[in-house]
This record gives sequence, structure tokens and C-alpha cells, in this order.
Amino acid sequence: MQTHKDKIKAIGKYMRLSPSKANRVLDQIRGKNYTEAIILLKFMPYRACNQIKKILESAAANAENNHGINKNQLQIKQAFANKGPTMKRFQPRAQGRAFPIHKPTCHITLIVELNNFINNK
Repeated sequence: MQTHKDKIKAIGKYMRLSPSKANRVLDQIRGKNYTEAIILLKFMPYRACNQIKKILESAAANAENNHGINKNQLQIKQAFANKGPTMKRFQPRAQGRAFPIHKPTCHITLIVELNNFINNK
């Protein structure tokens, strides 16, 4: 039986990157434990890694401070990026024209919980 105390989450809202590019990184760390995910995020060559790493560290801090769980015992249960509002800008072009520029944002959610392997011991 799973209690509410076992599930800890952190959300980064209005992150200035597209959800598809964030999901590309989140797919790599989903299901991994905390230390593996931090190492992966540190060495992957994507811009989204720094922001996702901060959210993961925030979730680990929530686990330690609010629930007393050591961060090395955490496993990433769910990781997803939802679409946020799009900032719309205009690029001036020749002969008085203007081309629209869409700057996407996303909301990244990481849900971590106590590693099942450690739970069963």
C-alpha cells in the first residue's frame, strides 16, 4: 500500500524551453535513482539539463526537509513536461512586414518516491 508520504514532487513552472525538448531529457532520467539522474543531467549536452537538474535537487530537498528521507534512497517515479503559455513576439522584416516568433514555455513536474528495492528490505 502506498501512502501520500512516499510521494514527493517538485514543479518548475514557466520554464523557457519547449516541452518536446524537455521531454527528450526527461525520458532519459525517468525510472532512475537520484544519483544516476544527477550524473546523467550533468553530462548531457542539452540546455534543458540545467533547469531539470535544479528541479530534481528541489524534489530531493523536499524529501529531506519535509519527510526525512535521504536523497540517495529516492527514485524518479514520474517526469513530464506540460505545455505552458507561448510568448508571442514579432520580428520586423523588409518592406514593413512583420513575422511572428513563438517562444514556448513549459511546466516540468518531477515526482520522486522511496526506492522500492530499499523499501522491501
